[in-house]
Amino acid sequence: MKTKGEITKRKIVEAAIELFTRKSYFNTSIRDILEATGLTKGGLYGHFTSKEDIWYAAYDEAAKRWRNITFEGTQAIEDPMERIDRVIDNILRNYIGKNVFHGGGFFVPHLMEFSGQAPEMSAHILEGFERYANLLISWVEEADEKGLLAPDLNHRDIGQFIVIALNGAVTLYVATQDPNVWKSSISQLKFYVAHLRKS
Repeated sequence: MKTKGEITKRKIVEAAIELFTRKSYFNTSIRDILEATGLTKGGLYGHFTSKEDIWYAAYDEAAKRWRNITFEGTQAIEDPMERIDRVIDNILRNYIGKNVFHGGGFFVPHLMEFSGQAPEMSAHILEGFERYANLLISWVEEADEKGLLAPDLNHRDIGQFIVIALNGAVTLYVATQDPNVWKSSISQLKFYVAHLRKS
């Protein structure tokens, strides 16, 4: 059973995720968070030392939600290229398409916002993207080892391209709120993945 302190901390993080995705990080004030949670400054600072500290906690919670959606069903799939197909579908249909975060995304909008203004926070997001790309690269390497791919493919380029394409789809969807963005991205990315296979 969660303690009162744990419940309060969770309440702050939930409110911060909503505010940071709806208003952006820099346009969200501590007063906004206090109003959303009904806490006093003392109550808030009893759990977090700063707005930046709150953002890192919000990032961790957002990343947990993202992982749960992105990798759902992948562990049971033996074919690594089918795993990549599932990830593409999960991210675009079940993460972006279902607006898990206000407006469609948490990470890409913050990466754009922090660029040139908050280098440590920007680097934190980029590290997450790099781990994500490295996982996809390892799946492409696994597929090659199993003899599933066409010859002479650059595994790193493939993994990085898929992450870049997915993030591009997120950016355009956040800007337009047009579901055709993620729908067409699914079909085109799966077309690309299919053509990596040995014919």
